[in-house]
Amino acid sequence: MNPWKKLRFPLLAAALFAFLPGSPSPAEAATQPADAIVVDKNGTGAYKTVQAAINSIPDSSTTTRTIFIKNGTYNEKINIPSTKPNITLLGESTLGTILTYNDTSSTAGSTTNSASTMVRANNFQARDITFRNTAGPTAGQAVALYVSGDRAVFKNIRATGYQDTLYATGTGRQYYYNSQIEGTVDFIFGSATAVFENCEIRSLGTGFVTAASTDQSKKYGYVFLNSRLTKNGAGNQTVYLGRPWRPYSAVTYINTAMDSHIRPEGWNNWGNTANEATTRYYEYGSTGAGANPTARVSWAKTLTAGQANAITAKTVLAGSDGWDPTK
Repeated sequence: MNPWKKLRFPLLAAALFAFLPGSPSPAEAATQPADAIVVDKNGTGAYKTVQAAINSIPDSSTTTRTIFIKNGTYNEKINIPSTKPNITLLGESTLGTILTYNDTSSTAGSTTNSASTMVRANNFQARDITFRNTAGPTAGQAVALYVSGDRAVFKNIRATGYQDTLYATGTGRQYYYNSQIEGTVDFIFGSATAVFENCEIRSLGTGFVTAASTDQSKKYGYVFLNSRLTKNGAGNQTVYLGRPWRPYSAVTYINTAMDSHIRPEGWNNWGNTANEATTRYYEYGSTGAGANPTARVSWAKTLTAGQANAITAKTVLAGSDGWDPTK
């Protein structure tokens, strides 16, 4: 059982989560499953690269296969295609197991292709891993982690880059727990329905936390529960909570601690006043220097306690199959 999922009170959530690290220390090593495919860049495993291990798994497998990745920096572009569902990547430790590359939209031909790690398969999981794009703060669009598969789960991971760090897209559902995502401009973006629970969302400079492109037919886009918006290089009042990549952009912050880098007005219309009539931006229980409900734009809304309490990872992500990623 998830010990945090009933933690609905903002002050208590912020106080307790302050003692949680953004990710586990390298010393907190994961246990290698007995039946795992082992990757070690130094040669002690079955494979030296992560992609080789992925390629070894037959297409359309209905059996969950775990790839255990030993500590090290793996400088390779990784692709998990839609033909390879039910794969779990398990790192030896979050800070010690690093999957990285440095492509950009210009070098790779598109924002999507710039991804260091691309996940198109359903039923994917990743734990105790850092996903990274090292193109740098002036490189423009450079994705660290692209995810478009359905029922994707990420726990104790880090996604680090600058512009467009996490491309959470497609029509599927994604769950991020006890993880750290950092960047500058639109660093969580796309069309997926995704829940970020007990996560640290860190701004490294001036910009926008989210750029959701939620489809009009979807009730939820990005939902942040009991999380923290922090800064490391961002000035006071220099970061927006989000802006709409598409007109029906949907983003919700519930019981989120916000540092002083968040702008008082909160939201940006991306230079198009028509977006103000369609965006679905909500807050409830925000705390900290960046929480300023009276100064928020008039077209964003504050949820009631009843509405907020009804929004959980399970209710957002259940879908027609009743999926509950918190179990």
